[in-house]
Amino acid sequence: MDAWFTKESARYLQEVYLPRLRKAVETLPERDLWWRPHGGSTSVGNLLLHLEGNIRQWILGGLGSGPGRRRRAEEFARREGGTRAELLDALARTIEGAAAVIARQEALDRRLMIQGLETSVRSAIYHVVEHLSWHTGQIVWIAKMRAGEAHGIAFYDDRKLNEPAPEAPSDHTT
Repeated sequence: MDAWFTKESARYLQEVYLPRLRKAVETLPERDLWWRPHGGSTSVGNLLLHLEGNIRQWILGGLGSGPGRRRRAEEFARREGGTRAELLDALARTIEGAAAVIARQEALDRRLMIQGLETSVRSAIYHVVEHLSWHTGQIVWIAKMRAGEAHGIAFYDDRKLNEPAPEAPSDHTT
């Protein structure tokens, strides 16, 4: 079960959420990378910086021996800086490194401190996957909104999902 958990967690980071982020950010008009609906919100650029910092702190630094220090407040304070390619490349490198660290984990119930919080290896991995999922959804929504109705962002084949489910075999004998 532990090997499945680490493999599946790395797969979600690399093969599910990173491609979705790429598609959304590449659909987003470049001028909107740092757009905010109001001063108390964050931009896609801020979220990409935040995700890279979070994964680096929790996985590379928290579970691995890599750099874990970050300036979290600056991730949200920036109003510009970094192109979509630069931000996505930095995040992709961090995710690749995190996937390698996750794959090496064996003692998933080992206790540790990350970001001032007591946690376990398993919980840290779960936190990062869930956190990436959460912000991926926000970025996808912003990209769809800013790109307009012809955004073209889709991750599932709605036709197949909307087909009636096949009848389950009956286990009743008559």
